[in-house]
Amino acid sequence: MGALHVVGEPRVSFQQPPAVAAAGKSGGHGAVVEEIHGLIRVYKDGHVERPPAIPDVPCTWGGTAPGAPGGVAARDVAVDRATGVWARLYAPVAGGGLPVVVYFHGGGFCVGSAAWSCYHEFLAQLAARAGCAVMSVDYRLAPEHRLPAAFDDGLAAVRWLRHQAQAAAAPDEVSWWRARCAFDRVFLMGDSAGANIAFHVAARLGQGHLGALSPLAVRGAVLVQPFFGGEVRTASERTMAQPPRSALTLPTSDTYWRLALPAGAGRDHPWCNPLSRAAPRLEALPLPPLLVCVSEADVLRDRNLELCRALRRAGKGVEQAVYGGVGHAFQVLHNCHLSQPRTQEMLAHIKAFVSAR
Repeated sequence: MGALHVVGEPRVSFQQPPAVAAAGKSGGHGAVVEEIHGLIRVYKDGHVERPPAIPDVPCTWGGTAPGAPGGVAARDVAVDRATGVWARLYAPVAGGGLPVVVYFHGGGFCVGSAAWSCYHEFLAQLAARAGCAVMSVDYRLAPEHRLPAAFDDGLAAVRWLRHQAQAAAAPDEVSWWRARCAFDRVFLMGDSAGANIAFHVAARLGQGHLGALSPLAVRGAVLVQPFFGGEVRTASERTMAQPPRSALTLPTSDTYWRLALPAGAGRDHPWCNPLSRAAPRLEALPLPPLLVCVSEADVLRDRNLELCRALRRAGKGVEQAVYGGVGHAFQVLHNCHLSQPRTQEMLAHIKAFVSAR
């Protein structure tokens, strides 16, 4: 296994870190009203704690990628200082004219970061193996910022990208990255909640929420284990047993939705269930071609497959790939002996999807 050398500058903090009380102590915030063990704790007064489940890493941190050519450069940039949204940019050191992937991390809309080591490693691999430039967006989290904040931040990221595409050739902090980008080949991508964001941002862009995108052109979207839900349970949600190290169980999923959706909304809200009666008809949604990546042992498996069927019935261009023997977020958590080979399969599928467009 060859080393993937990542070069860049130390991470710049664009957000004020939340105060975290000692584990298990309320710190005067009252009773804990919602909790996902090891990830998030919400108190009665609204105070939120997020234990450091996965380490943040600077953009100089290296990962591994079999046979990765050359290396990958990375840098953190501010996207919207008013909201604290920032992004980590990646690009292979060699080459140019690269398709651009705008990536949204997972975490149920409530946890996660573009600086998490697992995402840094996966996206450095994606940049190297798929031959693309990557913009990994660190968006605002719920419950402090409930939906549609993450969708709004996704649009802000695309607006920032459009500005880069229109920027003059004068050198600045991102000119090294901009020079490698083919802005007429943009792809939206995310895993889990990030795939939900990619889906809704794609729909909003198609509906003209940012006006004319030129010189940008969105060529497709890649939805990895997209995090959707509904009041009626699917067969995989009802019956699929999850191992202790699973990234997503049904109770965890329900907690994320209670924290992320507008207060009082149920799981048939259109932002959770795009197939509900309250959601816009898929036939009317202007969506780009889609690649949907499904994990065989994921509680979301059947919901993901039903989304693919519904999109095809609506006349949308959909490719799907199912990864056998692995669960939710296997490609970043590596929590199964099959994770590495299945991750390489996924990277190959993404590369083929992007290269065809």
